[in-house]
Amino acid sequence: MKFLLLYRTDNQNVEGGVPPSAGEIAAMDKLMADMGKAGVLLSTEGLKPTSLGTRVRLKGGNLTVSDGPFWDVKENVAGYALIQVKSRNDAIEWTKKFLGVAGDGESEIRELYEASDFGPRA
Repeated sequence: MKFLLLYRTDNQNVEGGVPPSAGEIAAMDKLMADMGKAGVLLSTEGLKPTSLGTRVRLKGGNLTVSDGPFWDVKENVAGYALIQVKSRNDAIEWTKKFLGVAGDGESEIRELYEASDFGPRA
């Protein structure tokens, strides 16, 4: 089973572009190495602040493009991890470990569709 873990935080250091400390980077590197050794980590990245982002929205046939920063949400997505595990409970356990390293925030866990979810193909 594949899961996308979206990390959201209201930590102003993330939006302000303040880099993590050497200790924080070392702790995250260790966790990522542990996830790699366990064979669960497929991909992970941190995201730059919303001030460098762009939103493209289609609503009612109207297309809008807006440059950041985006202050209309309390918590912004600061990073993600794509993992492959045996169960949702395994995804939750890895997420708990991640939050223990990343700090205050929340992680939304979303399972990805797989071809078998759609039944046999003709």
